[in-house]
Amino acid sequence: MFKKILLVLFLIITGGNLMSDAKNNQEWDKVFKKSDAVDIKKVNFKNRYGITLVGDLYIPKNIKGKAAAIAVSGPFGAVKEQASGFYAQTMAEKGYIALAFDPSYTGESGGEPRNVASPDINTEDFSAAVDFLSNLDNVESEKIGIIGICGFGGMGLNAASMDTRIKATVTSTMYDMSRVNANGYFDSMDVKARYELKETLNKQRTKDFKDGTFAPQGGLPEKLTGEEPQFIKDYFDYYKTKRGFHKRAINSNGNWNLTSSLSFMTMPILAYSNEIQNAVLMIHGENAHSKYFSEDAFKKLKGDNKKLLIIKGANHTDLYDNLDKIPFDKIDAFFKKYLK
Repeated sequence: MFKKILLVLFLIITGGNLMSDAKNNQEWDKVFKKSDAVDIKKVNFKNRYGITLVGDLYIPKNIKGKAAAIAVSGPFGAVKEQASGFYAQTMAEKGYIALAFDPSYTGESGGEPRNVASPDINTEDFSAAVDFLSNLDNVESEKIGIIGICGFGGMGLNAASMDTRIKATVTSTMYDMSRVNANGYFDSMDVKARYELKETLNKQRTKDFKDGTFAPQGGLPEKLTGEEPQFIKDYFDYYKTKRGFHKRAINSNGNWNLTSSLSFMTMPILAYSNEIQNAVLMIHGENAHSKYFSEDAFKKLKGDNKKLLIIKGANHTDLYDNLDKIPFDKIDAFFKKYLK
């Protein structure tokens, strides 16, 4: 049972350049409304492993001189046209240059095979975004922050523990992907069950190599029966409806590779989070099934520039797109303070 839950819920979760004007003028393909106060450019840049990442750069129309910048990614299995783009556009409205990007192996970004996640490479993706932003003429290179949503909240914390150029980090509705893959939800998987899961996944690796394919994990159902846990219903309401469906998003229209869980099981992404010296703001919903990830991760952080903000009445996916729940004013105040 624990193995099934783990595999299903895994889903739920350096130069650069501007692309051509033709692509910049493409039909609006985001799940949120376009802002009249922001210009958007399609960009690409490479990470340290040579994978080309594709992002949308949101620039305030009234920008004068250089500005602070923010890189945004997540949720896990989403694309930049969903929540990360919504966050980036909203922060650009507040005066920041904001980059929403697709992680390696997903969305419009490069990497083969498709639909793979990596604790190392996805952490590197954040640093590659900092590489790119640091070299833009209109960005203050010493004033760069990041926002990680859902599973990329954990990746963002990991990046902040390694990359001292990240001066301020915000996590929203964070998942610790290492913990949930190694221990199951609420740490319900013991050593025996974890070993059995590793046996199953490694047998699958052998079969995948033989077949020359990658077996998919289970995903969200196409229809709800009403018997699903509430958080599955919440995910469905975002990823499978007009609210948040996007054809390139794994959670909307695809599946992670089944063996993606393996690397997360033995590579804890938050091992050095206690060494983060720059500022961190962690945001989570009061009613989110995932709240314990942020609560426990916050306990490891040190210093008086760290804060945990619990949003009353909010569930996990409310913090993807609900303007009544996402505390953008507090996020703005946090970045203004620490990217000063």
